[in-house]
Amino acid sequence: MAPVSGTHTVLYDPHGTIEAQLPLDREPHLSLVKAVLAWTDTADLRESDLAQIALQLTGHAQIVAADLRRRAADLPEDSKRRALVDVVLAEADRRLSMPTQGTVACCQNRARLVRALHERLDRVASVAPQAATTP
Repeated sequence: MAPVSGTHTVLYDPHGTIEAQLPLDREPHLSLVKAVLAWTDTADLRESDLAQIALQLTGHAQIVAADLRRRAADLPEDSKRRALVDVVLAEADRRLSMPTQGTVACCQNRARLVRALHERLDRVASVAPQAATTP
């Protein structure tokens, strides 16, 4: 699993098995999403703060997208749910490939992406394992 190097352990997990077992830290991120999307007066927001918020949302979006990919792999390739997941993940990949910026627009776009990924993840997670095998 991991060789020990000095005072820390180097983790080698190319398939994301350990990450898959960790629960998502949803509530703080969804609270941030809600706050970012509710912004009306943005005059007092500094570019450096916006850049940090965008990075936080980007990191969480990447984690949710990875979880969604793992769960979608259990769905049949010809299922409607799988097709919707593939569309959401393709859009997520496109949007996450764009660099973050310290702007309100960037933060709000990342917040919308996190919200969409969580919505799709919830729908996939609600499918019972036996229901996942039927289209």
